[in-house]
Amino acid sequence: MGKMVFDKCGGMAVLGLMYAVAKLKLDVPVVGILSSAENTLGGTAYRPGDILTMYNGVTVEVTNTDAEGRLVLGDALAWGIETYKPAKVVDLATLTGGVVVALGCTMAGVMSNNDALVAELQTASDKAGEKFWRLPINDDHRDYIKSQHADIVNSGGREGSPLQGGAFLSFFVPRDDSVPWAHLDIAGVADSDKDLPYYEKGATGWGVRTLVEWIASKKK
Repeated sequence: MGKMVFDKCGGMAVLGLMYAVAKLKLDVPVVGILSSAENTLGGTAYRPGDILTMYNGVTVEVTNTDAEGRLVLGDALAWGIETYKPAKVVDLATLTGGVVVALGCTMAGVMSNNDALVAELQTASDKAGEKFWRLPINDDHRDYIKSQHADIVNSGGREGSPLQGGAFLSFFVPRDDSVPWAHLDIAGVADSDKDLPYYEKGATGWGVRTLVEWIASKKK
């Protein structure tokens, strides 16, 4: 299996990418997964203090009900990797407001377990004109979200929130780094409040150009 691209609130990017890959007839195996869920109230909705068992067995204490997207994306990552056994994985997510504070609205944040994958994405983004900046992810950040009652919490507070988001997702990819994985936090670039050279005002589909360039570079 080749590349796998995941989504959480980046549906336009993943849909656009899959459309472009098909339209361009790129000879690269790609799986796109949209990990979407209806966000409504109900008697079975989780509450602060609940402990959830994720697809891969990791237990999560809910400390912030607004940090719900990473729960859906975490399960999608674990399920998709087990099911399709991809060579490489990239996810896009409007995951944290903190990445907007850190990098503004012209640059995405990327966290990864693999330097070579980041270098490939950097080359593609340079060609595509879409900017991102690498942020750290290591055991310090994973320790920050450890829970007294479960394996991890879904939010450890405001400090370093983009790094917490990436650390959370890292629990749902192989911990031996056998699967190269990159997480793109696109919260600041998924929408634009003005017309730009590449985008009209509104949703941008940020990442389509970069990922098309990346996948095209892998053509047989």
